[in-house]
Amino acid sequence: MNPFFAKVLVDIARNRIKAKQKSNKPISKKQIVPLVRKFQVEIAHAVKEYIFIIIGVFSAGFGLKGFLLPNHFIDGGATGISLLLQHTLSLNLGLLLVVINLPFLILASRTIGNKFAIRSIAAITLLAFVVHFVDYPTITDDKLLIAIFGGFFLGLGIGMSMRGGSVIDGTEVLAIFLSRKLSLTIGDVLFLINILIFSVGAYILSVETALYAILTYLAAAKTVDFVVDGVEEYVGVTIISNKHDELRFMITQKLRRACTIYAGKGGFGSSGDSYDKDIIYTVITRLEIAKLQTEIDKIDKNAFIIMGVVKDLKGGMIKKKPMKDNH
Repeated sequence: MNPFFAKVLVDIARNRIKAKQKSNKPISKKQIVPLVRKFQVEIAHAVKEYIFIIIGVFSAGFGLKGFLLPNHFIDGGATGISLLLQHTLSLNLGLLLVVINLPFLILASRTIGNKFAIRSIAAITLLAFVVHFVDYPTITDDKLLIAIFGGFFLGLGIGMSMRGGSVIDGTEVLAIFLSRKLSLTIGDVLFLINILIFSVGAYILSVETALYAILTYLAAAKTVDFVVDGVEEYVGVTIISNKHDELRFMITQKLRRACTIYAGKGGFGSSGDSYDKDIIYTVITRLEIAKLQTEIDKIDKNAFIIMGVVKDLKGGMIKKKPMKDNH
């Protein structure tokens, strides 16, 4: 780390410790080091997240001004509402993006947190600035290409902003809020909101434009899934079997995957009593599921297997273990 920034972090840590201490005792290095380390991590994460947000904003701006806006296309969510108002009232799109998203961001500060709301305000304000001042070239006038690639770049922008801990479309915040109040999922609420927007778009513009808007929305939604969840989707697999040692050896040596062993207790055995057994948990890619199931059946056809999609991974041994060198 740069010596200047290191000194700044040490001074901040020292001042924070002094504020907590009532006495004027000298501050030891042992007290300062954990706080400096904490500040380093926070700053590194903040820089990475804001880089994601900036990339996301410029990508969304490209999708809007390079594809959708010049060809009078719309999208779903708050962006779609802004585009509809821009088409009908001829107002500035950058201003509309801020005004339309503002109520959702106030809601976000109450339901999710102030930090999230502040980052989202910064992201949407930057997007409004980019849309107003940055000149993007108009890429094509082919409607199919506009719908697909406009949705792709808009979805890329939304996904990167979400990776940075913010949103540039506030309807997702409304969906989270309503899903807590109603017996609906977030996806269901977003679907209903967008159906309403597309219906209004069909009435104001044309049915054809609304149909292309649905295609744009689907392209954007799929791109967001790829950016947020990753192209290589992982699956968490829990295996309960009496032959857990053989299964563990198969996973670590044959499939070359790491696994975690839980000490479990069965709730109902053949004699009616509980019994002890180890539970295996591992993470694999979706492409490896068939191979894993085949290997499990070779060892124990009666093994109880639970699978679930893993949305995000960090740390640990995710990739395959390297082959051992026998030389």
